[in-house]
Amino acid sequence: MRRQIWNFGLLGAGVVLGACAPAGSEKSDHGLDSELLMKHIEVLSSDEFGGRAPGSPGEEKTAAYLTDAFRGYKLEPGNPDGTYIQKVPLVGITATDESHLSLVRGREREELAAGLGYVAWTKRVVEEVDLDGELVFVGYGVVAPEYDWDDYKDVDVEGKVLVMLVNDPPLEDAFGGDAMTYYGRWTYKFEIAAEKGAAGAFIVHETVPAGYPWEVVGGSWSGESFDLETPDKNMGRVAVEGWFSSGAARALFEGAGLDFEEQKQAAADRTFRPVALGTRVQAEIKNELRNIESANLVAKLEGSEVPDEAILYVAHWDHLGTLESMEGDNIFNGAYDNATGVAGLIELARIYSELDPAPRRSVMFLAVTAEEQGLLGSRYYAEHPLVPAAKTVAAINMDGLNIWGRTTDVTIVGMGQSSLDELAAQVAGRQGRTLLSDPEPEKGYYYRSDHFEFAKVGIPAFYADAGITFEGRPEGWGETQRAKYVADDYHKPSDEIKQWYELSGMVQDLELFYEMGLELATGDAWPEWSETSEFKSKR
Repeated sequence: MRRQIWNFGLLGAGVVLGACAPAGSEKSDHGLDSELLMKHIEVLSSDEFGGRAPGSPGEEKTAAYLTDAFRGYKLEPGNPDGTYIQKVPLVGITATDESHLSLVRGREREELAAGLGYVAWTKRVVEEVDLDGELVFVGYGVVAPEYDWDDYKDVDVEGKVLVMLVNDPPLEDAFGGDAMTYYGRWTYKFEIAAEKGAAGAFIVHETVPAGYPWEVVGGSWSGESFDLETPDKNMGRVAVEGWFSSGAARALFEGAGLDFEEQKQAAADRTFRPVALGTRVQAEIKNELRNIESANLVAKLEGSEVPDEAILYVAHWDHLGTLESMEGDNIFNGAYDNATGVAGLIELARIYSELDPAPRRSVMFLAVTAEEQGLLGSRYYAEHPLVPAAKTVAAINMDGLNIWGRTTDVTIVGMGQSSLDELAAQVAGRQGRTLLSDPEPEKGYYYRSDHFEFAKVGIPAFYADAGITFEGRPEGWGETQRAKYVADDYHKPSDEIKQWYELSGMVQDLELFYEMGLELATGDAWPEWSETSEFKSKR
């Protein structure tokens, strides 16, 4: 599919573009259509869209496609200026080939190979950053008074370069047990490093606790990265952020006369204190900078009685774009992540647009930018809401919809956070399905997608993943497919449409999301955070 796609010609429900017919094509009771879903996925994940990076021609095509769809369904623009576009100012930062990083111990200097031993960048909006600092191992790099945990103790790490373990400390009585908390996210680790006055921070990658292989680190943090424009040009962040590969980290500890596994074990105890590694890191990051105006796409079905209250459906439209320095297939198409979610958003918009009369509350459809860059589009919306947070009833996020078939269960990521779980249980029960808590809570998925930014400002946010018990499949088949996707396709050019895509499960989940949203939109209930949720105080 190599033809130019600029005039997409969405006429009602039609798309002028051929598509592979999904196995088991079906329509739901409410008219959700697997064939239309497949057509949207095929367009959005085509090579023509170049991986949908912010600031690329792929963004222009994606914005045109979504605008065409929303307009075709006669939904109102969600932006006060009468357009479907909420402008999101971003700055693009690309580390050039002149960048380098070396480890220095005494008279010995070792230059690490970019992409193999380390990945490093700066979020400071400057053309060049120099780093020269002593490496200090700070365990998990966590300060959590509520768990009586402080990895820094009374050690001053100002001007140091911190080395941190990925994820949370592995305790049964704290940090959610098996479930990752925000303390385990890489975003938190860089934030606390800046708060401590560190010059730099590196996270040690390990596949199991990170939840993805090293190749994902290279693919996700290579090429151009983005951040929101800030008045201080991000000078409050550490000068250099990055990752060390497991092999490079183990060699680093060995060179310091330390055993990595022993130090890792010591870091799992509250008595841990930072350990100087007797090594300096010297790095130079040279950047190419550009300012862009990216876009959140937003459409609205205005409520018939209380239009100032809204239910929000969310999906991120962006992926990782095209990596010009990569040989062979260098387009990160992002079919599953997240052309599926955007396709679901478009289908829900179509079904809602056919309601007559409209629900009493408004329903908004929001496709956000730069999720892959750190949830930037959703963070911008949360800071500049088109409907105030206090008037936003709930947010339902769709990031990677089921491509494997129908299930007898549905996975709720962050189960127990809010009363939306109870609503989901009622709707799923009508489908003959049960709710399942996240089978991989240690990977912290609740903090890794756009719903998190809405939760942070108090909006009850719901995120469901595919179930794991698939109709007609043996026990364990669902977990195997999930693991296979992460190992083979997650954040790789191979995330393309497969011949085996089976979208009946996607229709099933969208039916769940539709009925949940419709019940909220036609009623007057306000979902509540649970007593144990860290977001309750924000509501």
